[in-house]
Amino acid sequence: MTASNQRKNNRSRRELKLDHLDDCLRECRRLLQTGYERRGNWSLAQICAHVRLTIEASLDGYPSWMTTIGYPLRPLLRRFMLPRLLAGNSPSGVKTAGMFVPPADLDDAAEVDKFARCVERFRGHSREPHAHPGFGKMNLQEFGAFHAAHAAHHLSFLAAADLEADGQAS
Repeated sequence: MTASNQRKNNRSRRELKLDHLDDCLRECRRLLQTGYERRGNWSLAQICAHVRLTIEASLDGYPSWMTTIGYPLRPLLRRFMLPRLLAGNSPSGVKTAGMFVPPADLDDAAEVDKFARCVERFRGHSREPHAHPGFGKMNLQEFGAFHAAHAAHHLSFLAAADLEADGQAS
Protein backbone atom coordinates (compact mmCIF):
# COMPACT_ATOMS: atom_id res chain seq x y z
CA MET A 1 0.00 0.00 0.00
CA THR A 2 1.41 3.38 -0.91
CA ALA A 3 1.72 6.18 1.61
CA SER A 4 -1.08 8.16 -0.06
CA ASN A 5 -3.39 5.12 -0.03
CA GLN A 6 -2.54 4.56 3.63
CA ARG A 7 -3.46 8.17 4.44
CA LYS A 8 -6.67 7.88 2.45
CA ASN A 9 -7.67 4.72 4.35
CA ASN A 10 -6.83 6.33 7.69
CA ARG A 11 -9.08 9.32 6.89
CA SER A 12 -11.99 7.01 6.11
CA ARG A 13 -11.68 4.97 9.30
CA ARG A 14 -14.47 5.26 11.80
CA GLU A 15 -13.83 6.51 15.29
CA LEU A 16 -14.76 3.50 17.37
CA LYS A 17 -14.25 3.03 21.10
CA LEU A 18 -15.29 -0.33 22.51
CA ASP A 19 -14.52 -0.96 26.17
CA HIS A 20 -15.64 -4.57 26.58
CA LEU A 21 -15.61 -7.70 24.47
CA ASP A 22 -19.42 -7.81 24.66
CA ASP A 23 -19.44 -4.39 22.95
CA CYS A 24 -17.19 -5.81 20.23
CA LEU A 25 -19.48 -8.77 19.73
CA ARG A 26 -22.53 -6.48 19.42
CA GLU A 27 -20.67 -4.41 16.82
CA CYS A 28 -19.73 -7.54 14.86
CA ARG A 29 -23.33 -8.74 14.87
CA ARG A 30 -24.53 -5.28 13.79
CA LEU A 31 -22.10 -5.21 10.86
CA LEU A 32 -23.15 -8.73 9.91
CA GLN A 33 -26.80 -7.63 9.91
CA THR A 34 -26.40 -4.31 8.08
CA GLY A 35 -23.61 -5.29 5.75
CA TYR A 36 -20.47 -3.19 5.63
CA GLU A 37 -17.97 -1.37 3.49
CA ARG A 38 -14.32 -2.37 3.83
CA ARG A 39 -12.01 0.58 4.38
CA GLY A 40 -9.00 -1.56 5.16
CA ASN A 41 -7.50 -4.90 4.21
CA TRP A 42 -9.66 -7.37 6.14
CA SER A 43 -13.28 -8.51 6.03
CA LEU A 44 -15.45 -8.92 9.12
CA ALA A 45 -14.69 -12.65 9.07
CA GLN A 46 -10.94 -12.03 8.97
CA ILE A 47 -11.13 -9.50 11.81
CA CYS A 48 -13.18 -11.88 13.97
CA ALA A 49 -10.75 -14.73 13.28
CA HIS A 50 -7.70 -12.57 14.01
CA VAL A 51 -9.04 -11.20 17.28
CA ARG A 52 -10.28 -14.66 18.31
CA LEU A 53 -6.82 -16.13 17.73
CA THR A 54 -5.22 -13.46 19.90
CA ILE A 55 -7.78 -14.00 22.68
CA GLU A 56 -7.18 -17.75 22.55
CA ALA A 57 -3.42 -17.16 22.80
CA SER A 58 -3.91 -15.14 25.98
CA LEU A 59 -5.88 -18.06 27.44
CA ASP A 60 -3.90 -21.00 26.03
CA GLY A 61 -0.41 -19.53 25.74
CA TYR A 62 1.75 -17.81 23.16
CA PRO A 63 4.56 -19.55 21.27
CA SER A 64 7.85 -19.29 23.15
CA TRP A 65 9.54 -17.55 20.21
CA MET A 66 7.10 -14.63 20.56
CA THR A 67 7.94 -14.19 24.22
CA THR A 68 11.67 -14.46 23.49
CA ILE A 69 11.43 -11.65 20.93
CA GLY A 70 9.00 -9.51 22.93
CA TYR A 71 10.49 -9.85 26.40
CA PRO A 72 13.36 -7.34 25.99
CA LEU A 73 10.92 -4.78 24.54
CA ARG A 74 8.26 -5.14 27.26
CA PRO A 75 9.16 -2.09 29.34
CA LEU A 76 9.01 0.22 26.31
CA LEU A 77 5.94 -1.40 24.74
CA ARG A 78 4.04 -1.47 28.03
CA ARG A 79 4.86 2.15 28.82
CA PHE A 80 4.37 3.71 25.39
CA MET A 81 2.37 1.41 23.10
CA LEU A 82 -0.14 -0.19 25.47
CA PRO A 83 -1.62 3.13 26.68
CA ARG A 84 -1.85 4.30 23.06
CA LEU A 85 -3.68 1.13 22.04
CA LEU A 86 -6.05 1.30 25.02
CA ALA A 87 -6.84 4.94 24.18
CA GLY A 88 -7.93 3.93 20.68
CA ASN A 89 -4.87 5.34 18.96
CA SER A 90 -3.33 2.12 17.72
CA PRO A 91 -0.96 2.48 14.76
CA SER A 92 -2.11 1.06 11.42
CA GLY A 93 -0.12 -1.20 9.14
CA VAL A 94 1.84 -3.03 11.85
CA LYS A 95 2.71 -6.53 10.64
CA THR A 96 1.44 -9.37 12.79
CA ALA A 97 2.81 -12.87 13.25
CA GLY A 98 1.75 -15.25 10.51
CA MET A 99 -0.17 -17.44 12.94
CA PHE A 100 -2.55 -14.51 13.54
CA VAL A 101 -3.10 -13.62 9.86
CA PRO A 102 -6.45 -15.06 8.75
CA PRO A 103 -7.09 -16.47 5.28
CA ALA A 104 -9.19 -14.39 2.88
CA ASP A 105 -11.88 -17.01 2.20
CA LEU A 106 -13.68 -17.01 5.56
CA ASP A 107 -17.43 -16.74 6.05
CA ASP A 108 -18.60 -13.68 8.02
CA ALA A 109 -21.46 -15.42 9.87
CA ALA A 110 -19.37 -18.46 10.80
CA GLU A 111 -16.51 -16.32 12.13
CA VAL A 112 -18.84 -14.05 14.12
CA ASP A 113 -20.24 -17.22 15.73
CA LYS A 114 -16.73 -18.49 16.54
CA PHE A 115 -15.86 -15.08 17.96
CA ALA A 116 -19.02 -15.19 20.14
CA ARG A 117 -18.00 -18.59 21.55
CA CYS A 118 -14.50 -17.26 22.20
CA VAL A 119 -15.85 -14.21 24.05
CA GLU A 120 -18.03 -16.53 26.14
CA ARG A 121 -14.99 -18.69 26.92
CA PHE A 122 -12.98 -15.60 27.90
CA ARG A 123 -15.79 -14.40 30.19
CA GLY A 124 -15.89 -17.79 31.93
CA HIS A 125 -12.12 -18.11 32.28
CA SER A 126 -10.98 -18.16 35.89
CA ARG A 127 -7.24 -18.83 35.67
CA GLU A 128 -4.50 -16.24 35.25
CA PRO A 129 -4.06 -15.47 31.53
CA HIS A 130 -0.69 -16.00 29.89
CA ALA A 131 1.61 -12.99 29.75
CA HIS A 132 1.43 -11.05 26.49
CA PRO A 133 4.74 -11.34 24.60
CA GLY A 134 5.13 -7.58 24.27
CA PHE A 135 3.09 -6.15 27.15
CA GLY A 136 3.72 -8.74 29.88
CA LYS A 137 1.36 -9.91 32.61
CA MET A 138 -2.19 -8.61 32.68
CA ASN A 139 -5.15 -9.83 34.69
CA LEU A 140 -8.39 -10.87 32.98
CA GLN A 141 -9.92 -7.40 33.30
CA GLU A 142 -6.83 -5.77 31.77
CA PHE A 143 -6.69 -8.36 28.99
CA GLY A 144 -10.41 -7.80 28.35
CA ALA A 145 -9.79 -4.08 27.85
CA PHE A 146 -6.77 -4.85 25.65
CA HIS A 147 -8.72 -7.30 23.47
CA ALA A 148 -11.65 -4.86 23.18
CA ALA A 149 -9.34 -2.03 22.10
CA HIS A 150 -7.59 -4.36 19.66
CA ALA A 151 -10.93 -5.43 18.16
CA ALA A 152 -12.12 -1.81 17.96
CA HIS A 153 -8.97 -0.88 16.04
CA HIS A 154 -9.66 -3.52 13.39
CA LEU A 155 -13.44 -2.97 13.31
CA SER A 156 -12.86 0.76 12.72
CA PHE A 157 -11.86 -0.21 9.17
CA LEU A 158 -15.42 -1.46 8.49
CA ALA A 159 -18.34 0.92 8.05
CA ALA A 160 -21.96 -0.20 8.23
CA ALA A 161 -23.61 -0.26 4.80
CA ASP A 162 -26.71 1.27 6.38
CA LEU A 163 -25.53 4.83 7.06
CA GLU A 164 -28.33 5.45 9.55
CA ALA A 165 -27.09 2.48 11.56
CA ASP A 166 -23.60 3.99 11.44
CA GLY A 167 -24.88 7.30 12.84
CA GLN A 168 -24.00 9.31 9.72
CA ALA A 169 -27.41 10.02 8.21
CA SER A 170 -29.48 13.04 9.14
